[in-house]
Parts: sequence; structure tokens; C-alpha cells
Amino acid sequence: MRQQFSPARLLASASLVAVVAMSLGGCTAMSKLSDVTGSIGSRAEAPSSDPARAAEVYGERYRANPKDTEAALGYGQALRANGQRAQAVAVLEQATIANPGNKPLLAQYGRALADNGNFQQAFDVLSKAHSPDNPDWRLLSVQGTALDQMGRHEEARSYYASALKIAPGDPGVLSNVGLSYMLSKDLPKAEEALRQAHASPRANARVRQNLGLVVGLQGRFAEAETIVKADLPPEQAAANVAYLKEMLSRNDAPRGTPKRTPVAALTRPD
Repeated sequence: MRQQFSPARLLASASLVAVVAMSLGGCTAMSKLSDVTGSIGSRAEAPSSDPARAAEVYGERYRANPKDTEAALGYGQALRANGQRAQAVAVLEQATIANPGNKPLLAQYGRALADNGNFQQAFDVLSKAHSPDNPDWRLLSVQGTALDQMGRHEEARSYYASALKIAPGDPGVLSNVGLSYMLSKDLPKAEEALRQAHASPRANARVRQNLGLVVGLQGRFAEAETIVKADLPPEQAAANVAYLKEMLSRNDAPRGTPKRTPVAALTRPD
């Protein structure tokens, strides 16, 4: 018989820390599928690792010349990194109007829309950022995440499959496949995909925590905790376990209240 996951067991674990909003390896734990990683290519390089400073620098360039494509790309990306999602959408929307048909701008605009929760619009815009005869696997993966957000899981997985034909074994895409199955409540298939992602030498902490989440949802919390703590410094290991606890606890709402499947974050290569 499958062991049922118990919130009491979570609380009894001495290694768990209080659930807080935290950043794990540069990625903030979110309750929706909205975080992104990776590269879109042909984008402006940020002048600083500080998103606020980058937004200031690119913002000045953009305001001086709103038709400057590189300035708009850099400004939009800096705004997204700084959590100014609605403003990023507004800036990139105007940039695409000023530069119609510019595919890098359309790609960045589509990502910003997805960040902001405009999933259908994001999907439509991203469809214009590449073409069936010259597909971008990163954009295919982003489109898949938008479809998953809209509950169209089978269709989403067809986009991930297309992305994997171009980039076989990419851990970010495989992680998305796993979370898509998790949203469909097919936890064995979710675990299978996430273990493939986890086996990649390119897998990051996000893949590890997603695998831990799916393992924990199947009642194997000790194993899940081992996964999310593996090969990490103590502070980040504790943060990852806290993240896992927070995600798993979303299934333990009081009876009679709406339940949402706990979600880590789909990977939309940025």
C-alpha cells in the first residue's frame, strides 16, 4: 500500500525550516508555473548583475530612442529580472509595434506575457517568433508551459516532444514534461521524466527540487528530502527542503477548501 503523505511528518522532521518566500540558486519559489531560465539568443547583454541597475541603464537608452531594438530587449529583460512584469510587457509591446516582425523582440515579449500570466496571448505571440520550417526549441518549450498553464496538458507535451527532437535530453524540457504529467496527476510518468532530467550533467537545482516534489507527492518524503539536499551547501540544502515542504503542504489544505496541485516551476528558457 502506498504510504500517504502526512503534514505531521513534515513538521516532525528536524531538518525542515520555516516556510518562507526564498530564492533557490537565483530562482524564486513560486506557486505558479512562471519562472524561466536559459537563453533566447540575440539579446542585449546586461551591463550589471544587478537587475535594478540594468533596468536603469537600458531604461535611459530606451527612453532616448524607443525604436532601439537592443535597448528594448535589454530593458525588457532587466524589468523581468527585477520583478516588474507588467512594465516589461508594456515596454516590449511598444517595442514590437515600433519594430514589427522582429523575432527576438517577439520572443522576449511572449516570455514577458507568460511571466505576467497572459498565457493565451503569450502562446500566440511566440507562434510569430519562430516558424515550423525554422523552429526554436526554446520557444517550443515556452509555448508548452503556456499550454500547461491553460490546462491543455496533452497539447503541451506535444510541444515538449518537438523541442526534444531538436535538443535531445535537455533537462529543462524534460523537467517540464515531468511537471506536465504531475499536473495531469500521473505521478509515475512525472517521476520517470524528472529522473531523466536529473541524470543530465546539465541539470540544475530546479530540476532536483522538481524531482523531490514529485517523489514527495508519492509519500516518499525521506527520499525526496535526500534528493533536494544532494550535493548542496547546508544553507541551500535547508532552503531546498523548506521549498519542498511549502510545495507539498499545498495539498494539505483544510477539508472543504479548494485544493490546488502543488507546482514548482516550469522551465521556460529565457
